[in-house]
Amino acid sequence: MSGTGSGNGSDSSNVNTGTSTGAASRSKNAPGNRTDIGWKHGTDVLGNGKKVKCNYCSKINNRGIFRFKHHLAGTRWDFEPCASVPEEVKMLMMNVVAEVANASEKRRKLNNIHEEGTEGVEVESNSSQSGIQRKGMLAFKGRGKVKFVQASGGEGVQATLDQLYKKGDKDKVDDQCAEFWYTSAIPFNVIKNPAFAKFCDMVGRYGVGYKPPSYHDIREKLLKRAVAKTDVMLQEFRNDPKGTVFLYSLDTSDISKTADKVLKMLDDVVDFVGEENVVQVITDNAANYKAAGELLMHKRENLYWTPCAAHCIDLIFEDFEKHLKVHQTTITKGRRITTYIYGRTMLISIMKKFTNGRDLIRPGMTRFATTYLTLACLHELKASLMSMFSSEEWKTSKFETSQEGRKVQNMALDSRFWKNITMCLKVAAPLMVAL
Repeated sequence: MSGTGSGNGSDSSNVNTGTSTGAASRSKNAPGNRTDIGWKHGTDVLGNGKKVKCNYCSKINNRGIFRFKHHLAGTRWDFEPCASVPEEVKMLMMNVVAEVANASEKRRKLNNIHEEGTEGVEVESNSSQSGIQRKGMLAFKGRGKVKFVQASGGEGVQATLDQLYKKGDKDKVDDQCAEFWYTSAIPFNVIKNPAFAKFCDMVGRYGVGYKPPSYHDIREKLLKRAVAKTDVMLQEFRNDPKGTVFLYSLDTSDISKTADKVLKMLDDVVDFVGEENVVQVITDNAANYKAAGELLMHKRENLYWTPCAAHCIDLIFEDFEKHLKVHQTTITKGRRITTYIYGRTMLISIMKKFTNGRDLIRPGMTRFATTYLTLACLHELKASLMSMFSSEEWKTSKFETSQEGRKVQNMALDSRFWKNITMCLKVAAPLMVAL
């Protein structure tokens, strides 16, 4: 009797323990125990948690509360997103499903580590219940791993918040960005600025609640910070220059450009850079600069001064025009033709019809180089200009009846003028290439 009583007591104890364990392990989605946040926004249709009716759009989801939360978050995961859900509920559900995705990823990594650490190890246990629990854990791990791989297409990529946003939300953000762009009259190409893309990325990383800087901050504090940052960057270039670097400028409008004054300015630059870092000093080829260069080499025997090659070539072009009659006459006529045409808007329009939109003036590096480049343009467009001055549009225009217009027409139709252009270009072409 005592043995039977003891056995009954043991059975009773086991039953009570089992009941307690079962109560503790009841699902939070079981009837009467709906603690999942999704049930605040949906109704259980069948009472078993499988069919959930949305409180906002009245649509029924047949795949449980998990898919229903994706329905509210608008992720388009196996179910159409809710079109009537309030914005605050939608954002809440997006955070919930994102947390679930992150937790699943952490569990997966932990399981992988556990499986790698216990691979090939046999575990013995005297408790059948413990064995069942271990088997259940391993089975759960296996199912979770397979399910994860299948859901992610075999690549094992964790879902992110960006992937959970639906297209409609991005459209709203894009519309707001465009409205800011248009109302501020910002040029469209500013959108290509890498700094803007970086700004958007940093706002996203900051999260909800970011407030832009105030008017005072953007024009005072942040501007000073940007200037200080630029100064640091420029200092790095000064310490390790590569290529051409602008060092500094000097206002000499109130200084007489004598050889001694120019020498002092050059000497100050050498001291600033360091004589050991100066390879060559290049200046203008004017007389005062030449004298200053000679004095500098006499003072600093390790330095070399040379005149600017471009300025020397420009002076050669100037001598051509001053001392060669053919060059002087041809350049004067060419300048007269271009000045007459570009001084009249209607005539420019007529000219571009014959030149297919090309201009007669081509700017160069220097003043006199521009002169010879313009002669080259006239030579290239010779046929177009002769056609224009012989056309009906020219003959019926008011320009043909004016005295200046007829003189320009005669110049453009004079064959000697075009021969002289060819002669001038043959002389100047090698120097233009060098320039």
